[in-house]
Amino acid sequence: MYKKMPQKRYAHTLAFLQEVLPAPATILDIGVRNPFSEIMEQNGYTVHNTSGEDLDEFPEMVNHYQVDAVTSFEVFEHLLSPYVLLKLIEANKLITTVPLKLWFASAYRSKTDMWDRHYHEFEDWQFDWLLEKSNWEIKKTTKWTSPIHKIGFRPVLRKYTDRYYAVYAERIKN
Repeated sequence: MYKKMPQKRYAHTLAFLQEVLPAPATILDIGVRNPFSEIMEQNGYTVHNTSGEDLDEFPEMVNHYQVDAVTSFEVFEHLLSPYVLLKLIEANKLITTVPLKLWFASAYRSKTDMWDRHYHEFEDWQFDWLLEKSNWEIKKTTKWTSPIHKIGFRPVLRKYTDRYYAVYAERIKN
């Protein structure tokens, strides 16, 4: 169906989601509907998505649904200020992934799409600190690589260097 889907990343993300939030559950997945939204639904989740609004400008959009959890898969790196959005989320559970900063590659920036850029590529401790500062307690984390099938120095490094960081966190009660 989707030949160019990132199968390894989706498999890892789904396994992590199922471990920390078993289906059935109702989720607000931050970001527009995408192939992974369909994968979650095929695995027993009810999924709502944001509609492509600029979440730096309209972060309150994350609270328009009653949900068991908020998910965000490779979205926070696109925001100028993910802190504001993280602080406003009213749901008690957050499952998220972000790309990790690679010492051997620059942050991703599309040359054709002005919205498809990474303002942040985090080190794990930076993302942890962001979550803790915005009132989330980290319960579980994992990382995985993202190898590409090309020849060269950087493709070899990608085979052994973690690229994605997944976090399950719960809202700290005040």
